[in-house]
Amino acid sequence: MLELVFLGTSSGVPTKERNVSAVALKLPEPKSWVLVDCGEGTQHQILHTRLSLRTLKAIFITHIHGDHCYGLPGLIASAGMSGRTDPLFIIAPKGVQLMYEAIRDNTQLHIPYDVIFIETEAMGTYSLGITEVTAHKLSHRVPSHGFCFATTTTANDLQIDKLNQDGVERGPVWGKLQQGLDVTLPDGTSLKASKYVKTSQSTQRIIIAGDNDQPTLLSSVEGDIDVLIHESTYTEELLEKAGPGPQHSSAKRVASFAAEYGIPNLVLTHFSARFQATSSRGDSINDVKVEAESVYDGHLYLANDFDTFSLTSVGKLVKNEPLL
Repeated sequence: MLELVFLGTSSGVPTKERNVSAVALKLPEPKSWVLVDCGEGTQHQILHTRLSLRTLKAIFITHIHGDHCYGLPGLIASAGMSGRTDPLFIIAPKGVQLMYEAIRDNTQLHIPYDVIFIETEAMGTYSLGITEVTAHKLSHRVPSHGFCFATTTTANDLQIDKLNQDGVERGPVWGKLQQGLDVTLPDGTSLKASKYVKTSQSTQRIIIAGDNDQPTLLSSVEGDIDVLIHESTYTEELLEKAGPGPQHSSAKRVASFAAEYGIPNLVLTHFSARFQATSSRGDSINDVKVEAESVYDGHLYLANDFDTFSLTSVGKLVKNEPLL
């Protein structure tokens, strides 16, 4: 089961309730996880979770703006001080590597493990066990990407009707057959797993997008999308006031894309700091929700810091108990 942990959900600057961008994706392999974006203070957010920097497999940076990458040098340093020895792979724009190396070299930063940068444009398909990652170009003031995490699992389904038809009693024999093992019964009868087990594969896709004013660019992703995580910096009204310069999306534009392409689960994040929990102090975050719901009837969530979600085997995104 795939699990998401939101570590930062604010756009541009942190607020009292929200840190800047970062989201963790826990992979099917035990204790294996990746980080998408690493805004300032991300390592402090991680301290409030069960995530360990020693088991972090890779970091994906969507683009070079500071609210998505300023936390990287500190996190890398802390991982070394926590005992990390495994190499850390960072998929990012070239400028992020230059930023990190300048800080490392000018602050006498010693890292006791290899930090390996891969430029996003040259990534191709990045393998994380049964999860494969591809990058997709977006539209922003600087080069920006969305990352698609496609996890393929194999299931061995017992053909119970055949077992009952052949008089194979329920018990340990069923379990061995489901594992793909042939079984010889005490009376000498040979049972072939291939007769009683149907093998099937399924792929679940989660897209975590960087800043982007054209959600439809993600239509380039091959296969069905199970979960879309996308910035919703503005409502449509505020986006029209801001003009095209910032190159961000509104809740309506993202939700319209998700509805058109039949995406069943949508998580909005990266909200402007002007949105408050209540309207008494400014624009209400509920305005974002109402706008998205006006065009989208799937499973909609507005992420908060430390929200966690699980994607079930049937493709439904479920919100878990809060970490804090």
